[in-house]
Amino acid sequence: MNERNRRDVNRANWDERVKIHLASEPYDLHPLRGGHGKLTPIEEMEIGAVKGLRILHLQCHFGRDTLTLAQRGATVVGVDFSVPAIDAARSLAEELGMTSRARFIVAELYEAPKAVDELFDIVFVNWGAINWLPDIRRWAEVVAHFLNPGGALYFVDGHPCACVFDDKNRTPEGMPGYSYPYFHNQPFVIDDPHDYASTELLQNTMTYEWIHPLGEIITSLLAAGLSLKWLHEHDSVAWRMFEQLVKDSSGMYRWPHQPWFPLPLSLRAERHAK
Repeated sequence: MNERNRRDVNRANWDERVKIHLASEPYDLHPLRGGHGKLTPIEEMEIGAVKGLRILHLQCHFGRDTLTLAQRGATVVGVDFSVPAIDAARSLAEELGMTSRARFIVAELYEAPKAVDELFDIVFVNWGAINWLPDIRRWAEVVAHFLNPGGALYFVDGHPCACVFDDKNRTPEGMPGYSYPYFHNQPFVIDDPHDYASTELLQNTMTYEWIHPLGEIITSLLAAGLSLKWLHEHDSVAWRMFEQLVKDSSGMYRWPHQPWFPLPLSLRAERHAK
C-alpha cells in the first residue's frame, strides 16, 4: 500500500474519532468554554507566555489546545488532515468568539506549506503526532519552513522508547511487553477498535503507524537547520499509555512504584536568527 492509501486509512480512523473525543472526559471542554483552557502540566511548565506570539499548531485535531493558546493571547493557525476535525474546530472557535485569533485549515502535514503562506514564532506539536508520519525528515523540514528567524518548535509526545512496549504482550508480572521493534523503518499495521479516550468502539479500526527513534528525530531537526535548546524526558504522560500506570493528582499517568522508563519527551528547537 502506498503512502496516500495509508494516509487515507488513517484519516478514516481519525475522522471517526472526532465525534467520540468531543464527548469524552479526557478532552473535557468545560475549562475552555469557561475561559481558562488548560494544557497538560508538562506543557504548562515548559511553553511559557504566548501572548502576542504567532503560533502554528500542526496536527491540531479539533482544536482544543489550539484555542487554549489563543485564549492566552496568541494568534494561532491550526492544521489537520481531518475535515470533521477542522469543522469542529471552526465551530468551537465561533462559539467561543475567537475567530479573530484562531484560524483552522484542512491540510495533510507534508502539504501544509502549500496551504499556509505565513511564518510563525512557535510551531506547536503535541501528543500523538509523529507516529502517524512515514518520514520524520520531511516533518522536520516542514517545521523549519514555518519558523521565523529566532522562532522555535515546541514538541511533546510519547517517547519512542515507550512505543516499543504494549499491554497485549504483558509480562507475568503485569509489565508492558515488547511489541514493536525500535529500529524499524516500515509501518506497523494495527487493527484495534479501541480508542484511548473512550470505551466506544471504532468502526474504522485499521491504522498505519511508525516509530521514529530519538536520534532520528534530533538529527532531522538539526539537518533542517534548527538548534536543539533542550530535551526533557518525563515519567508521567497525558493518557493511560499502559494499564499499569496510575493517575496522579495532576491528571497525568505515571508508574505506580518506580519510573521504569520514560513515557513522553519534550524539546525546544530554534531557528537561527539572521
